[in-house]
Amino acid sequence: MATILRGAPVAAALSETLMRRSMALRERGTAPVLAIVRVGERPDDISYEMGAIKRCDKIGINVRRFCLPAGCARQELLAVITEINRDPGIHGCLMFRPLPNREDEAAACELLAPEKDVDCMTASSLGSVFTGHGAGYPPCTAQACIELLDHYGVGLRGKRVTVIGRSLVIGRPVSMMLQSRDATVTMCHTKTADTPAACQNAEIIVVAAGKAGMLDERFVHPGQVVVDVGIHVNSEGRLCGDVQFDRVAPIVEAITPVPAGVGSVTTTVLAKHVIEAAEKTLC
Repeated sequence: MATILRGAPVAAALSETLMRRSMALRERGTAPVLAIVRVGERPDDISYEMGAIKRCDKIGINVRRFCLPAGCARQELLAVITEINRDPGIHGCLMFRPLPNREDEAAACELLAPEKDVDCMTASSLGSVFTGHGAGYPPCTAQACIELLDHYGVGLRGKRVTVIGRSLVIGRPVSMMLQSRDATVTMCHTKTADTPAACQNAEIIVVAAGKAGMLDERFVHPGQVVVDVGIHVNSEGRLCGDVQFDRVAPIVEAITPVPAGVGSVTTTVLAKHVIEAAEKTLC
């Protein structure tokens, strides 16, 4: 049976360091602040919001919530983003996506100041992931994958990694972040001719397909590490990932569970980005 790479120890270790950094900021007169922008009442947004608030409170980050109705006008949303940009006491902004109106989402992302973009919403942040230069931060979930592998001592240099999924939220950014750590990355997507073969050739698999249970025993072999980024609710009302855990875990060397894997590290990475943004204002 595989070693289970749980997120809680990773989050705990990161949080311990971040609490010290938050205290140091406060001793210098700066209380780190995260702005959360939510449009509508989607249950998954609210659930993540509560988790983020709980994590920030533990670390010592203040949270300001900007909650707008699903049918709000674009100018109302942009006014909130402008307020966040202009407020020197706000160091980071998280806006839940997708918004009900994609054009409104694009306008809000374009307006947000890159230095306050702690979850890679702006083009500048995305560009920094690909070039290694610029303001902003990588997507929290993508960085959570890296933090988790680092915590458990999974080396990346020279490793063959297959990433399933090519979204700008996880697949493509995590691919670039892995390459920056000297991994050799193959990216698979819905038009890939033989995804199982690409996975069989890998030492590490990052699954961000957005399809419940798509990866089974055909994709894996002994010795591999599997990182499952997916999060779904199955027909029984239980959370599950993109990986068929019960069929893959007996084969591979190590695997992240769903829940209690990558997702539990993501809010801590969000807090880390806010702390870093606050520290930069003192430089």
